[in-house]
Amino acid sequence: MKILAIDCTAKPASVAVLEDGKVLSSAYTNTGLTHSQTLVPMVHSALTNAQLELSSIDRFAINAGPGSFTGVRIGVAALKGLVFSEESTCVPVSTLESMAYLFEGLGLEDCDICPAMDARRNQVYTALFRWEAGKVHRLMEDTALPVPELLERLKEQGRPVLFVGDGAELCFEAAKDVLPDCRLAPEALRYQNAVAVAACAAAKLEAGEAPVRSEEILPVYLRAPQAERELKKKQKEN
Repeated sequence: MKILAIDCTAKPASVAVLEDGKVLSSAYTNTGLTHSQTLVPMVHSALTNAQLELSSIDRFAINAGPGSFTGVRIGVAALKGLVFSEESTCVPVSTLESMAYLFEGLGLEDCDICPAMDARRNQVYTALFRWEAGKVHRLMEDTALPVPELLERLKEQGRPVLFVGDGAELCFEAAKDVLPDCRLAPEALRYQNAVAVAACAAAKLEAGEAPVRSEEILPVYLRAPQAERELKKKQKEN
């Protein structure tokens, strides 16, 4: 089965093509260019390097959020533009869950994986996962939390923690005096990547989760956009 996966939920953007778990091609950029500029050319490049046509792809996977409001919207819109079929071929996955798949095969059974995406104002989009028996197990639902509250939850778990994501360093610096054994993922494995998105989607399909049509995919934000929050604040003040 050939999977084309997309991620542009934060500053980096990536596209990958996998066949039965083998990476045929991948593209990654972290230059700060807008995803509307980079994403479609990256898709074409990934397909060309894999020597495939779009029609050869069996399933399409995407990080549907949480993440940057603009990035999530661009990614979902791009996928809808690519997939014209009425068939159910798409697998939307959690950005946070897909990051746990960055560490597949690295023997981290003794360490919980805590993805943390910077949500500003000392808050992060976060969750908690554990590798056991070759599979990812979710320990916490995706949520937006102040960093101190996240650390309290992790302290209750009482296990070593590996922070990953663009909010990982923020959490790691705050956690060093609170958690006895916390680690910061290396730069090369710290950010979401389409290869891991494809791996996450493949695991979901293997577990029996049915793919959906592209029109059924909706962005996942976890909290209202800043403009909406500010409007509500003004309305309360008036």
